[in-house]
Amino acid sequence: MFKDHPKGLLGAALSNMGERFGFYIMMAILTLFISAKFGLSETTTGYIYSAFYASIYLLALVGGFIADKTKNYKGTILTGIILMAIGYLIIAVPTPTPVPSMGLYLAITCAGLLVISFGNGLFKGNLQALVGQMYDDPKYANKRDAGFQIFYMFINIGAMFAPFIAIGVRNWWLKVHHFDYNASLPELCHQYIAQGNSMPAESIDRLIKYASDASLDGSAATDLMAFSNSYLNVFNVGFQYAFAAAIAAMLISLVIYTVNKRTFPDPANKAIPAANGGLSGIGISKEEIKMNAREVKQRIYALFAVFGVVIFFWLSFHQNGYSLTYFARDYVNLDVIHINLGFTNIKGAEIFQSVNPFFVVFLTPLIMWIFGALNQRKKAPSTPMKIAIGMGIAALAYVFLMAFSFALPAKESLATMSAEELAAMRVTPWVMVILYFILTVAELFISPLGLSFVSKVAPPHLQGLMQGCWLAATAIGNSILFIGGILYTSVPLWICWLVFVGATGLSMIVMLSMVKWLERVAK
Repeated sequence: MFKDHPKGLLGAALSNMGERFGFYIMMAILTLFISAKFGLSETTTGYIYSAFYASIYLLALVGGFIADKTKNYKGTILTGIILMAIGYLIIAVPTPTPVPSMGLYLAITCAGLLVISFGNGLFKGNLQALVGQMYDDPKYANKRDAGFQIFYMFINIGAMFAPFIAIGVRNWWLKVHHFDYNASLPELCHQYIAQGNSMPAESIDRLIKYASDASLDGSAATDLMAFSNSYLNVFNVGFQYAFAAAIAAMLISLVIYTVNKRTFPDPANKAIPAANGGLSGIGISKEEIKMNAREVKQRIYALFAVFGVVIFFWLSFHQNGYSLTYFARDYVNLDVIHINLGFTNIKGAEIFQSVNPFFVVFLTPLIMWIFGALNQRKKAPSTPMKIAIGMGIAALAYVFLMAFSFALPAKESLATMSAEELAAMRVTPWVMVILYFILTVAELFISPLGLSFVSKVAPPHLQGLMQGCWLAATAIGNSILFIGGILYTSVPLWICWLVFVGATGLSMIVMLSMVKWLERVAK
């Protein structure tokens, strides 16, 4: 797989794999943790989730600027790894639930997320920029798309196993305290603590039934208030121990990166000193000398056109950790997914977070082979055309989910349904598997090839900054993720998914209208 690719690609891919393993441990459980820890609604949780996910990518713009200014890509990346580990430590320290002070403990959690965001901003875009610089060598130039696909595949090897660790650690801690996992209990427990016996009778009946089923020692919960407090505390400490596992992943990434750092390119060495032809004592690369101001502007315009389009892909795709996770929790039959490992069990809505990276890992070689075969016949679509196709495939994913949502009740109706009625209306887990399969195919047409397009088109002196802008476009999409939560809780489900069909479908049309121009600029 790494044959005919730069030597540093493997080290960069493994470093990113370790970091992503830790990151996706957190992302698999983050929205459910915030809801369960603080008793916040899906909509309010969405505001925090959107702000965090946006800041991750927005701060990559800052990280790219720092690296471009200092030319110290390697040191910037190293600092990012260390900061992320510190951020995970802040949110991993066990705290009581229900929290004694909502403002204080929510602020601590948000502070930890901010540290993670800044560390990620220093790490993510700059490592991608280093990978792009590996392919600036003419002997590797025609392998650029394939190199980014390999790099992207390794990201998802880490992401594929992360949800199992997160679920396993949390459920192990529940089992230690003689509890079983139930996705509905945290919301019901918070509701009972806030309302007591004034909560709807159907909800109290469900709480009694679920509490009895979740007591592994066979005892039924006679004191619902005591049970609610105890279950919430154990449930959320289990989540925080799962965050601690992310710290271990970051340390592994740190070791891999340090060992392989010498194999990575150094942008500072690409500059030409003034004594050897540079201008006014400033290091100017050969590529910059050949590139006039008009070409630089055209390249930047083209990149920002693509950035504008992919905003709507990320708005739709990153619902996987938000409204789609809530959908899995509320509408999917999770009881049929149960892996018993003795000391713990693997079940929960978070498990579907492993499906997307699983498909990335196993579909990437196939898609690379297809593109390679088409390229040999000179029939391969251009990178901009691949991105447009990916947008269309993403629209089809939400069309598929719409078809299964027409007969499902709205979220607001669930509170008045009995446990039996809820069990009867839940859909097969295969709905989520097929949905994520289609979304993954779309992702493989957009994300790694978008990174490749940026590294190819960006002016040489703006590599880090343009990679940061790609991530900033992702940030804009992520900043409005909360739209998914508002729709999920306030309109029929099929209308919620229709919005994402429209966002991705219109983006495909816009991208198709720009393909010829983007192809000329990329030559």
